[in-house]
Formats: sequence, C-alpha cells, structure tokens
Amino acid sequence: MVAEIFTRVMTAILLFIRLFIRSGAVERWKWRVRFRGVVRQSTDRRTRTVDASAGWQLPSHVTVTRRTCLTLAARMYGPPRPGLERTTVACMPSDAPSGGATPKGMTRRAVRFARMAGTSVAAPGAAGWVTDFVNAAYYARPPEQRDVSDLRLAMGIVATRWHTLGRRLGMRDLPGFHRAFGRSRFRRGGSGYGRLSRDELLEGASQLIGSWFPDAWADDQRRAYGVAFPDAQSRGRFVPEARLRKGALAPISPPSAVAAEQIWGTYAPVEVPSAGRTVALLMQPERWPDFASALGQFTPVRSGGLLEQTFEVEVVVPALPRLPILTRGYVTVTRIETSAAPTGLEGMLEELGHGLGKPAIPSGSTAIAACELTTHEGHFIGPARSRLVVWEERDGRAFIRDIGSWDPMRWPVATAFRHGGRAAQHAFWGEGLPEDSMLHQLARAA
Repeated sequence: MVAEIFTRVMTAILLFIRLFIRSGAVERWKWRVRFRGVVRQSTDRRTRTVDASAGWQLPSHVTVTRRTCLTLAARMYGPPRPGLERTTVACMPSDAPSGGATPKGMTRRAVRFARMAGTSVAAPGAAGWVTDFVNAAYYARPPEQRDVSDLRLAMGIVATRWHTLGRRLGMRDLPGFHRAFGRSRFRRGGSGYGRLSRDELLEGASQLIGSWFPDAWADDQRRAYGVAFPDAQSRGRFVPEARLRKGALAPISPPSAVAAEQIWGTYAPVEVPSAGRTVALLMQPERWPDFASALGQFTPVRSGGLLEQTFEVEVVVPALPRLPILTRGYVTVTRIETSAAPTGLEGMLEELGHGLGKPAIPSGSTAIAACELTTHEGHFIGPARSRLVVWEERDGRAFIRDIGSWDPMRWPVATAFRHGGRAAQHAFWGEGLPEDSMLHQLARAA
C-alpha cells in the first residue's frame, strides 16, 4: 500500500515538472529572449520599451529586468541611446495588455489558482488517498466496466464520512478507509486488483459509516447535497455552509471586459425528455450532485433555493491513466429567468444572441427558462459567466445547452486551459461521451 502511494505521488510530481517545463517558465528564468524590433519611446516619456515583432521564447505578459533589456538592446543596436541607461526599461511581448503585468501579479494569480486544488471536505494531507479511492471506484476500471453512478457513490461516501465526523478528512482517517475497503481492492477475484465494484463500495461504506448507508443512498428523501443521511430529520438539520469553513470562497468575479471583447462560446444542445421536469430539477440545488459526471460535479454550499445559491464545482481531470487530479472553483447563481416572466427571459436571450452573433436558441423555439452562473476569484477558467438555457421546439422536443462568456485568459489559467481544459469544458457541457457530461446526466435524471 505504501509503495503504491509513493508511486502515485512521484507520478504526480513528474507530471507537475512536465507541465512546468511546457509552460515556458524554465525559458523565462534563463532569460532566453529572442526578438527583432525597435527601441521606441513609450507613451510614458519616463520609460523606453522594446517592441517585439518576432517570436519570444517566453509566455505572454512577462516583465524582465532593466539590465537584461539594456544588454539585448546593446547587442542588436550598439551602445544605448543617450539617456536610455538612466531610464527604466520594460521588455514585454507586443500582445501584452495595456498596463502590462508584474511578477507580483502573476505570482498572486498562481497562488490563487493553486489553492483551488483538492476538495473542501478533505485536507491537503488526505488529497492523495482520497484521489486514489475515487480512482479505484471508476477511473482504474476498464472503460467498458465504468459506471458514473459508482463515481457519484464514491464521492458520496467521502462527503458522508466528512459530515458524520464533523471535520475535514485527513491522514488519520486513512486507516479506517483501508480497513473498510483495502481487502476488497487487493484480494484476488472480485472487481480486479486496485479496483472497487459497486457492491464492494456499499459493503465498505456499511462498515465505515453505518449499516443504514446503502438504503439511505438509494432514497431521494435521505440523499441531498451529495451526502446520505440516516433519516429525514438529519437531512433537515444539515447545514451546507459547513463546507465553507475550510473552503476557498473568494469574492465574486464577473467578466470585466465589455461583451464585445469577451470570448463567447456555446456547445451542442442536449435533448431532455421533458422541459418541465428538467427545470424542476434545476430549481432544487440539493439535487445537483445527482447529475455529477466523470469530469465534475456541482455541490451547493448554501441553504435556500437556486437564486443566489453558491456551488463548489469539483472538476476531475484524468491527467494520466489511473491518475485523476481534483481541482475546484466556485460559482453563484446571479440571475434566473422563466417563461412566467417572458419579458425578462426574452431580454436575456437577446443579450446572449448579441454576444454569440447568432440566436441563442433555434428560430421558432419557445424558451422555458435560463439560469446564469457567475464565477468567483480563483475559478479555473477565470472571470466568466455561464448560462443554462432550456427550450422546446415546435415538434415538442426539449433541449438544454450552456452559453458561456469569459475574459481573455491569463497565465496560469491560460496554460491549464490550453493543455486540456478546453477539451474537458466541451465534453462537460455535452459534446463528448454521456458519462462525461453533466447535461446528459441531468437528462437521465429528468
């Protein structure tokens, strides 16, 4: 067991080093800069700027030292111009935003981005074995044996254990999980070495949490917020805000750019069996964990209804085979429009159409509802808004789709998005396998 954990930790470290090298940070530290351009007077007469017209070996928005710029300018243009050595010189890529970016700002964004790794119900010391447990329930299985409902069950076991203990899971909880699930994972036969079947998950949960767990997990009245409860009274006393005690909830951060400068995107619509049942499920935030997919889940962290509800979005990134990585972000529902107030709904669809450059829903369709979610600082996509739109077409078929817009991404979010985030985003909102898409799982629940 110890050897397996050590192997997984070393694999994660090697993956981090690989992403670090690919991000260009090594090149930035070595100051390997290549450019052709002119030394020109900037709009601020107190500074000189080297305008790059050819490629840099640095990521965007990098500020280098005055000494480095003077050395490069001297090599290309001869001795510095009079007065140049007495000014502050900033070498930046030509596509840098106005005002540039400082190393301090980049570090702050990187720290904020790193803080979102893991989950609020498990301490950093438990991240390795919690990830390994979730991996055994789903990602370690052959594709033909995977069932996303078993992944939801595994996440539910972790969340229920957190609730019953009244604290975050840590390294001291590893022996209890091993006693409950370890023998099933490593005995011959069964689900296979290093894996857990659904029956083994339920059997271990009965030992770890209580014999009431299997029946409670199957009962919609005793399962909510991704947690199983021994009875309806216990569910009524549950306080979802408990997740925020050790969470990383930061202020809300809508896109700051005007609509025309934001990046807009939408995805293929997903058919749902009933628009009415779909909207009814969406209006129950405690049921959103029941729509979790293999790429992530939404867990409410506030009491009350959908409007102004905040969700912890836990995203699972299968970086390597048998090595998923957990990260999270927070979004808040900032606007809901329904057909009960058609003026507001039509206005929202018109705004979305202007942003997309095309109608938000097919012509001749009837909009039923729309829900807007706004990110908080530290979200893995940066400042953004996401809108879930439900409509019915003339033939009575109903559909749902997501329409998103976000500010142009900056490092390190842009690097993570480029190396897998974009593909995961499209799959999560319906353009991949059904088990990867929350909207497909919502359609099944409806």
